[in-house]
Amino acid sequence: MSIDVDTVAKIARLARLKVPEAEQPQLAKELSGILTWIEQLNEVNTQGVEPLASVSDVTLPMREDVVTDGGIAAKVLANAPGGAVYLEPGDHSVGGFFTVPKVVE
Repeated sequence: MSIDVDTVAKIARLARLKVPEAEQPQLAKELSGILTWIEQLNEVNTQGVEPLASVSDVTLPMREDVVTDGGIAAKVLANAPGGAVYLEPGDHSVGGFFTVPKVVE
């Protein structure tokens, strides 16, 4: 397929690109070359070829998706300013969390 200078000007206008007239013949030649290469790719027989998501056939190991508290709540809360208190899981009384000053009024 061959692209002429008028087509390049139209493409540039549609793409809202400013292409100087002196560069349009070279751009037409390059775009024609790209389309010729794509036509060559269309000639390749791809019957029976599975689509690929990656060129390497590697599968990642799976792990069980389990929600946990991380098991280190006491260590995390030890860094808290103001002496946050760690409570055992299930104890929802005071403590076991960070308190921060209100930032939105």
